[in-house]
Amino acid sequence: MVSMEFVYLAIPLASLAGALIAGFFGKQIGRSGAHFVTISGVAVSFILSLLVLHDVAFEGAPIYNQSVYTWMISDGIRFEVGFLIDGLTALMMAVVTGVSLMVHIYTIGYMRDDDGYQRFFSYISLFTFSMLMLVMSNNFLQLFFGWEAVGLVSYLLIGFWFKRETAIYANLKAFLVNRVGDFGFLLGIAVLLMFTGSLDYYEVFARADTMVAATMQVIPGLDWSVITLACILLFIGAMGKSAQVPLHVWLPDSMEGPTPISALIHAATMVTAGIFMVARMSPLFELSTTALSVVIVIGATTAFFMGLVGIVQNDIKRVVAYSTLSQLGYMTVALGASAYSAAIFHLMTHAFFKALLFLAAGSVIIAMHHEQDIRKMGGLKKYMPITYWVSLIGSLALIGFPGSAGYFSKDAILIATKNADVWGAGYAYMAVLLGVFVTAFYSFRMFFLVFHGEERMDEHTRAHLHETPAVVTVPLILLAIPSAIIGWLTIETVLFSDFFDRAIIVFEEHGAMAAVAEAFQGPANFVLHGLAPGPTWLAALGVIGAWYIYLKNPQLSNRIKSKVEWLYRLLDNKYYFDRFNETVFAATARGVGQVLWRLGDALMIDGLIVNGSARLVGWFSGVVRHVQTGYLNHYAFAMISGLILLLGWVVLG
Repeated sequence: MVSMEFVYLAIPLASLAGALIAGFFGKQIGRSGAHFVTISGVAVSFILSLLVLHDVAFEGAPIYNQSVYTWMISDGIRFEVGFLIDGLTALMMAVVTGVSLMVHIYTIGYMRDDDGYQRFFSYISLFTFSMLMLVMSNNFLQLFFGWEAVGLVSYLLIGFWFKRETAIYANLKAFLVNRVGDFGFLLGIAVLLMFTGSLDYYEVFARADTMVAATMQVIPGLDWSVITLACILLFIGAMGKSAQVPLHVWLPDSMEGPTPISALIHAATMVTAGIFMVARMSPLFELSTTALSVVIVIGATTAFFMGLVGIVQNDIKRVVAYSTLSQLGYMTVALGASAYSAAIFHLMTHAFFKALLFLAAGSVIIAMHHEQDIRKMGGLKKYMPITYWVSLIGSLALIGFPGSAGYFSKDAILIATKNADVWGAGYAYMAVLLGVFVTAFYSFRMFFLVFHGEERMDEHTRAHLHETPAVVTVPLILLAIPSAIIGWLTIETVLFSDFFDRAIIVFEEHGAMAAVAEAFQGPANFVLHGLAPGPTWLAALGVIGAWYIYLKNPQLSNRIKSKVEWLYRLLDNKYYFDRFNETVFAATARGVGQVLWRLGDALMIDGLIVNGSARLVGWFSGVVRHVQTGYLNHYAFAMISGLILLLGWVVLG
């Protein structure tokens, strides 16, 4: 019988093996070989992840927490590679590998004519490996390795079409913004290491109480609670990876990468890393209500205000991208409300319907000959029936239509936020409640403009419109199934059983999830509960509003736009975050760089050290060469004088 240790090791290494073979031997094995080895590797990872999930969820498998490899021991601190397998890890492994497998299969159709075919498959398989190492880690060293690895691969994938200036700009932007977050994340790990002397999760958690009463001075004269400082620094890392305001600006620009990677980044890897990390660190965050308040306020701000920006977007992928920002805000709000299980539940359901929406958008883009402006679409329902129906399922799940996967997880977050007792919870509840209307409005604005109404494409495009091939539509159908039903099957296990008991810690005084449990009397009753006046009716109002404005009375949108031109400009410019970063941070950084270059490089290094030393040597050589007269008596005099001085030094020394 195969040991579970071998299974745990095989899950990430199977994806890594596919990535290495496709990356180093892509020319030798060809296109079919590249997608065969990577899909096979991810499929093995997925099947084994399902096996682990089954053992954890239904067989009550004990927690596995073991070191795999010790890299170094320094001053008593162990630097190791190790795995922690519990309910949280098992669920994340299944989500990451399942969505990644669908993306891999879909990529065969989407990237079939691209020159970088083998390279792309290598990258996305490496992305899967990196995320698996992150979620399976049992220590901060490996967590940071996976954290940086997903950042590196996202940089490579966002800039995959490196001949496009916009792609290079986007991947540099993602890289730099994430460096800001990662700097905070690394400082947070350093604080924990300094006060606990360990990088192992369980050892840090066991010693966390010692940090509650401890203080340190970051600014002289001002005491900071160590546990609060550590948690906020860790959350800054999550703000970068999970694109929370103000470190959200990189995510919409990541659309410059091919659509399959947009789906992978937004659904199962990269952006979910921050949500997972905070949930994993629940034993620390529960000790600081200040940190929880910061989390819930940042999440609420992102959820509502980024959703508003989605209303004015016309690029089909950017509409879905801003919905990701908003939904990540919902997950972050749940974390701040101590409803960690609800955040992870929404992460899971969101992974399926968001991957579905992105890949469906890619199907539309293929059919439209890579046109992405929804104003140049319309009436695609009759040309692309499969893409239409799966897009409808994904959109209904996104807005939380009763019975869909998104309904169960979003409603749980709303109830938990309403009953949270941390500072900022009231603001957060209003933001996420209004966000329900906003989400429904921009989601169905896009849906109606793409699939209904008049056909606005040119004649050439219309003449060649047809449904995309099976290699594209089959993954869509497979993702549509969990988008529709997985909430029914998993809500009780994930939220109201002991599934996360050994992975997530919630103090009794943080009773938000207790309120969700009181409202839950089975999946069917939970759906009926949602039909009462509240979020469901707000979502319905958003759908009706989008239908009336963009289908029934399309001229109304222009009239509204003209009346609130200032608001439209504010949203179209994304609250001027990019302009602020460009004119303040980027310009300041360039200015400082110019000053440092002039003082350091031009004046000190080139002026004094390099060129100055050369000029000094030249001057000294010019003086010394006058000593060389060519007269023998001068040389004899110099030699005798030197000998006399040497003898005098020896005798008198």
